[in-house]
Amino acid sequence: MSRQNRRLSRASRYGPYTGGPDPLAPPVDLSEALDAIGEDVMAGYSPETALREFLRRGGTDQRGLDDLSRRVAQKRRELMEKHALDGTLKEVKELLDRAVLKERGQLARDVDLDDGERALAELALDNVPASPAAAVRDLNGYDWKSSEAREDFERIKDLLGREMLDQRFAGMKQALENATDEDRAAINEMLEDLNGLLDERAQGVDTQQDFDDFMARHGQHFQHEDGAGPETLDELLDTLAQRSAAAQRMMNSMTPEQRRELMQLSNEAFGSPQLTDALSRLDGHLQALRPGEDWGGSTPMDGEQGVGLGDGTGVFQDIADLDALAEQLAQGYRGSSLDDVDLEALSRQLGDEASVDVRTLKELERALRDSGAMERGTDGSLRLTPKAMRQLGKALLRDVATTLSGRRGQRETRHAGAAGERSGATRAWSFGDTEPWDVTRTITNAVVRSVGDGATPATMTRDGVRLTIDDVEVQETEDRTQACVALLVDTSFSMAMDGRWVPMKRTALALHTLISTRFRGDALELIAFGRHAETMPIERLTALDAQYAKGTNLHHALLLANRHFRKHPNAQPVLLIVTDGEPTSHLESSGEVYFSYPPHPVTIALSVRELEASMRLGAQTTFFRLGEDPGLARFIEQMARRVGGSVVAPELEDLGVAVVESYLGSRRGDASGGVSGFGGWPGRGFWAG
Repeated sequence: MSRQNRRLSRASRYGPYTGGPDPLAPPVDLSEALDAIGEDVMAGYSPETALREFLRRGGTDQRGLDDLSRRVAQKRRELMEKHALDGTLKEVKELLDRAVLKERGQLARDVDLDDGERALAELALDNVPASPAAAVRDLNGYDWKSSEAREDFERIKDLLGREMLDQRFAGMKQALENATDEDRAAINEMLEDLNGLLDERAQGVDTQQDFDDFMARHGQHFQHEDGAGPETLDELLDTLAQRSAAAQRMMNSMTPEQRRELMQLSNEAFGSPQLTDALSRLDGHLQALRPGEDWGGSTPMDGEQGVGLGDGTGVFQDIADLDALAEQLAQGYRGSSLDDVDLEALSRQLGDEASVDVRTLKELERALRDSGAMERGTDGSLRLTPKAMRQLGKALLRDVATTLSGRRGQRETRHAGAAGERSGATRAWSFGDTEPWDVTRTITNAVVRSVGDGATPATMTRDGVRLTIDDVEVQETEDRTQACVALLVDTSFSMAMDGRWVPMKRTALALHTLISTRFRGDALELIAFGRHAETMPIERLTALDAQYAKGTNLHHALLLANRHFRKHPNAQPVLLIVTDGEPTSHLESSGEVYFSYPPHPVTIALSVRELEASMRLGAQTTFFRLGEDPGLARFIEQMARRVGGSVVAPELEDLGVAVVESYLGSRRGDASGGVSGFGGWPGRGFWAG
């Protein structure tokens, strides 16, 4: 192996794959996701909400965000119920009690000790204060007779120094165990150099070279488990500030007595106040340079397992991680996305499998967009693509077809609604044609074209004949009457409040799918009318959230419907109106909307005028009345009789079937004025595939 290759080999390190989803994981199940999202959309959710709900619930074999949030909350609760913040004080008290006990034993065994000296020593021990801080202070000048007792007492100072350093620099408590005076001097030097570097940052005069020089001298104190360390002062500041802020939150969470004891004991760290002064300066720098950290929070703990200052700070860092993860997993803020989830923190807190779950959900969301089922609109909102809408519409239309066939005892049949009687002639296929293919002419065209391109019988026998769209010919049919359809759907406050929002959307999607797939020559306009009216593409209407503005502006909706009819003068106008209330608003000549409840006579008059205009244009009108209000029933019946229309009063679950059946009857000319409990149109099978 060459010297260069050996150098590259030594520089290589192996670790877990972090470049995205697990490359060995099975592919995500898009079909389950699409089915669940489609069901939610049909249940009234917007596509954005439906996707978020699926990501929250997860799939059959896929944990969702709710499960991860539950585990985050459970771990936070366990930390709070497990730990107490008096670990260092308890350890100091244990060392102190042990030192006093050993000293009393030494005084009792030392027969050579002068009685007066023994009496003074016992008096000093008898008067040791209950407060650990006061006891350590009073015993500082005590002349220990027991070497073991002296060691325990000195261990208190060593413990305090290591705990205070561990608060700011994770791992210091273990690293400085049995530290020598030289080790302590090196720590003091590091703190002085660090404070000097932060002084320069505060003045804005620090350089990268200053940081590199500092790391060259003291970098061993800041290495991670993998041996790497911060590469800039900002990275170091972020790490130190997060740890220091957690230490401050821990102090804030203690009782006043615990806080007072620790502050008094801090001056005894390593037997010198120098460490306390250096750490105080460091905390001041970090608060000034990173004010955005949570320096004032607190989380009281009432567990039984005491933790020291360093370990307790780690617990508070864990709690901060868990709080941040809970917010990220909740996805409840504007602009939130799965990219916001801190996968490293998630792995630390819940294990690697949790981050794999989030990566899989991210992959699922990406795959849904790449599949063509979902896309981002210009406003940033998620929406179903026309491809997905067609799939949902076909499924819904199949349900309608099943219902119609079941009520009449008919089977589903394959009538292509765009064609009339066959004339015997053929013509080239064009976009939108639904006439049957002339198979003989189509194959003949393909063979002739292949021969013209140089194919021989032998090659065609071996390779076959490939069809192109230019080869296709369809059987001509006699012209049929085309329909110009306006579906007016009520989107007023009462529709949302009384549970009619979802059936309305399902109805619109079913009719749209039927016309766009089986009757492509018909022109459909979807018009939503609440306080005002507007035309909507099916994608927008299906994704429309419930509207809570009061008003039923049938006048405006009829204006738009009549405009649609006039654009198609050679088609049969079909007017379908789904509503649960009388008109309560109208459009004035100024363009402003007038609202009044009870309905104003002018509102009624304008609505009737536009309805009669539809009649003069030849529209076959059907009202679909929702609700049992007698006043509404009388009003709609009068409106229908006035224009020779019909009234259907379906149950909510039958609304889609009633509208589809009415449309099929209207375009065959079967409609007749009157009132029906369901639809009253003669049956006709159709294929919703």
